[in-house]
Amino acid sequence: MEPKETDTLFIISILGLLLLGNVGSAAAVQFDSNSSVNFTNSTNCEFPITPEANIKNVIVLIPDGCSQSVETLARWYSGKPLELDNMVTGTVSTYSTDSVITDSSSAATAFAAGYKTTNGFVSVGPSNSSVLSTLEIPPEELQYRPLATVLEGSKLEGKATGLVATSRITHATPAAFAAHVDNRDNETEIMKQMVYENIDVVFGGGSSYLTPVAEGGKRADGENLTKVLLERGYQYVDSRDQMMNLTTGKVWGLFASSHMMPDIDRSSLAPEQPSLSEMTNKSIELLSHDKNGFFLMVEGSQVDWADHANDPNYAVTDFLAFDNAVKVAVDFAKKDGHTLVLVFPDHNTGGMTIGSGSDPNYTSTTVEDVISPLKGMKLSSTGLETKIGTDLSSENIKKQLKTWWGIDATYEDIAEILKLYNDGKGLSLDYAISEVISRNHTIIGWTTHGHSGDDVPLWAYGPDHPTGHMDNTEIAGYIAKDLGFDLNKTNSNLFIEVGEVFSKDNGDGKLDKDEYLLNMTDSSNPVLEIGDAELPVDTNILIKNGVAHELEGIVVYAPATGKVYIPCGALSLVNGTKINGAQKAAEAA
Repeated sequence: MEPKETDTLFIISILGLLLLGNVGSAAAVQFDSNSSVNFTNSTNCEFPITPEANIKNVIVLIPDGCSQSVETLARWYSGKPLELDNMVTGTVSTYSTDSVITDSSSAATAFAAGYKTTNGFVSVGPSNSSVLSTLEIPPEELQYRPLATVLEGSKLEGKATGLVATSRITHATPAAFAAHVDNRDNETEIMKQMVYENIDVVFGGGSSYLTPVAEGGKRADGENLTKVLLERGYQYVDSRDQMMNLTTGKVWGLFASSHMMPDIDRSSLAPEQPSLSEMTNKSIELLSHDKNGFFLMVEGSQVDWADHANDPNYAVTDFLAFDNAVKVAVDFAKKDGHTLVLVFPDHNTGGMTIGSGSDPNYTSTTVEDVISPLKGMKLSSTGLETKIGTDLSSENIKKQLKTWWGIDATYEDIAEILKLYNDGKGLSLDYAISEVISRNHTIIGWTTHGHSGDDVPLWAYGPDHPTGHMDNTEIAGYIAKDLGFDLNKTNSNLFIEVGEVFSKDNGDGKLDKDEYLLNMTDSSNPVLEIGDAELPVDTNILIKNGVAHELEGIVVYAPATGKVYIPCGALSLVNGTKINGAQKAAEAA
């Protein structure tokens, strides 16, 4: 068998919705074995830069885990219109392959890569073990396959790229734009892939996932990825002042070992951390130096956590911080004239309502009824839990609620909080506090501590912005079209299944030039070997004859299928021999 440099043909039969097609309703969604999309490599492994287009830059902003009820509350709370109020253009459906109610990783996969996938998966194809009744079973070829994202497509177009979040940068939403794993909790692997993705600007939390356990970090593989970043020419900053002093160049800025502080807590508990709007502004400043344009994703990560906790003030203050970041993006777009700004939640969380069952006089609700209980809250519920500490006496909880939330809680309130906290259902103290205080001292209602399956708003500004109802998978196609690339071709360029091109090692103790094996000697750092070339998994490196070459994308291993995927450019570096894709398919048949 001869290895192939180009023209590898991958034909996967899938429904247009799971890629980029239009959708009328959930009931219409299915895999169609009669329709197919060709993942076909270009003849020279090059991705040409598109001539000047009307849209040069795309900025995506995601307020994780919310819907329009939070926007409404934020408007009442601030006492003035929001930036987002002028941008409402439609709605977005959110369900995943296996559930009417999505999680953040499958939702982010949809709008980053154009596919529905299984909850918990990060930009890889879905499992067929559990599929909604309105969908056909996914084709085997699609399962666990890495899926190219709009960030990766933008890179191949020659554009600068950036990611910003107030969570760990390895958390589900940012991860889906730059990593490919079947478990969102594999954050050490996600971090490695993100480092080797060559993203130009990265701001957020999660520095502990860069460093090994021996140095106080989370990495069990022993690697120090901070050193890798520095060796690759990145600037590395970890404070607001350092970030603000940046003027040019590639940079990683991680401002917390784990997640960053809630916006309401930041000034008192972490004043060295930048705000979301400051990170957004600096990202745009740095990325806009690229003459080919840029793609930037900004996540207001913690609106979701506030809604999980049923903490209305945490939610509204983080949403207002997010709205400030939207204003930064829109102000740039207005001056630039070639920038599309897209804003949408990934899903709703908490089911917030302005009005609750405990308020029988709801038709007499005043503005003061809505906002007064929230205005006295100086910390998030997580910050309040920190202040309470280990002293869970009724007197201490009552005192801290008065000091930090301005709430005169009754002893009945405290008993209710402690009962929820101690009932064995795993409800954390901050969740228990927020649930009881919301119910007994505000007119804000909640339906759940989890996600919900309703549609979410779509906000947009700029040329050719979308309107009406969209499925979340359609957003990726919209971005790709406007930036001038095809996600199918991006998939073909970045993710060639090694077994489609080379023969598996025959076990004779010698790896021939057309054979491959996955070396798992160090299970934390597997290495794909093809002939005399080595490709460390989760990196964009190919080593041959002692020389390291950078690839246009990363090497991805899918443990569930045992398959390994490599970028097209690796083929010519391995050996340079071409074989016609159609000929190879015919020979295999």
